[in-house]
Amino acid sequence: MPFPDEAAEPYGVPDVLAYLAGTWQVERTAQDLAGDAEGHFSGATVFSRADGGLVHHESGTFTWRGTARPAERTLRFLPGEEPGTADVRFADGRPFHGLDLRTGRHRTDHPCALDLYRGEFEVYDEDHWWTRWRVAGPAKDLILTTEYTRQRPV
Repeated sequence: MPFPDEAAEPYGVPDVLAYLAGTWQVERTAQDLAGDAEGHFSGATVFSRADGGLVHHESGTFTWRGTARPAERTLRFLPGEEPGTADVRFADGRPFHGLDLRTGRHRTDHPCALDLYRGEFEVYDEDHWWTRWRVAGPAKDLILTTEYTRQRPV
């Protein structure tokens, strides 16, 4: 998938939890702007139904400076305050960010200690979406770009 085009019409999602449910192929680049290094994550994210929302479990391989290592993370996507939206939380229940893809695009911020994560989300169509996190602060200076492609049962 190409980098999102701001002029392109996004694909609106009336219910983010229904849209995300299932398995997605994940490709992510991690660009360290301070150290001029780049890493890559390749794997899958499974959004499975649990407790009225979704459990997001991502697993794969992260390669940084030529070294590949297994990587994984878990998030919880709960129903948001407005119908069709989500409240994204870390595995331990701490708040991460809201998510509203009803227009097909969403922007959000997440302060983490002294760093600020500024997120952008865009939906291309029923099987493709994208995120970009710009992380800036004294500890990090990164751009994390992720493309998601739905995996359909064969």
